[in-house]
Amino acid sequence: MNINELIKRGERRVIETSRLIIRAYTQDDFEELYEILSDEETMQHYPAPFDKERTKRWIDWNLANYQRDGFGLWAIILKETGEFIGDCGVTMQTIDGDYVPEIGYHINKNYWKQGYAKEAASAVRDWFFVHTHYDTIYSYMKYTNVASYQTALAIGMTKIKEYSDPINTVSSVYAISRSQWQKLINTND
Repeated sequence: MNINELIKRGERRVIETSRLIIRAYTQDDFEELYEILSDEETMQHYPAPFDKERTKRWIDWNLANYQRDGFGLWAIILKETGEFIGDCGVTMQTIDGDYVPEIGYHINKNYWKQGYAKEAASAVRDWFFVHTHYDTIYSYMKYTNVASYQTALAIGMTKIKEYSDPINTVSSVYAISRSQWQKLINTND
């Protein structure tokens, strides 16, 4: 179901996994998101950590993505405690000159190495192929972002190229097609 249809019904929850609720952002997520996006260690693969204004624009951009594309980055909430621990979702990005759907994620560093990025990204990947017409989903990251490319590999993506990127110097691009995803989920059944 399209995120806009859920929001119209008053439901912000998009996906639920065994440990996570993945839901649409609200402006009330600002403080928790700012804690993540302003952290130097978390944002080490970005040109700079986000300030308050950029964090506000991040939320606004994703709310606009929901309206335009029917998806965007969503808040990740721990089921057990209700804590906001990051975001994960799909946004349209220009990758090496092509405008494509890209899966991204940011996890509060206090929750790293607990499988939350993989769990959220796997669920978002599945949602994406069930609810959109796109044949391929991509992920790109600075070539030194080991945790990000390990997550991409863990959800069935393969590295398809590297390219010179004025922001990241060199970016690595990973992808999984709909047919590869179908084989993956059939193998896991």
